[in-house]
Amino acid sequence: MRPQKLLETGLLALALSLGACSRGPETGPGKVRWDQDVCRRCIMAVSDRHYSAQVRGGPEGGRSRLFFFDDFGCAVLWLGDQPWQGNPGVEIWVTDFRTGTWLDARTALYERGRITPMDYGLGARPDAVPGAMDFDQAVQEVLAREERLHGHAGGGLLEAPKWER
Repeated sequence: MRPQKLLETGLLALALSLGACSRGPETGPGKVRWDQDVCRRCIMAVSDRHYSAQVRGGPEGGRSRLFFFDDFGCAVLWLGDQPWQGNPGVEIWVTDFRTGTWLDARTALYERGRITPMDYGLGARPDAVPGAMDFDQAVQEVLAREERLHGHAGGGLLEAPKWER
């Protein structure tokens, strides 16, 4: 092979391998840069490894993006405002409040009474315990809590997100 052709082939291979390395997986939870990534809704640092959340998704036909949240409640409220929230490819991940392990938010169960970063008070876990809520109940709990805490604004300033399933 001629030196020029060898150089071109090598540069092409390098560019392709670097491009492959820079893209993360298109599914599953991503790697959080704790204390550096910020919550997409409230702009607080994502610091608590036991109550954080992630949403992976975007407009249909577009590339999937990853969004980080410091509290499950922030993820619920933010996603409820996205026009693509009902797309079948949208993934929601939460951390197990006991271990910090990532769980699929739709299959996790939720306990009330937890001290969470934004005070929505729900901790996710993979297993059932008395009084635990499923995902749909947890979403309704967040929406009700948001209405109680911030519904006094009136005039539609803090209108509750429209959740689709």
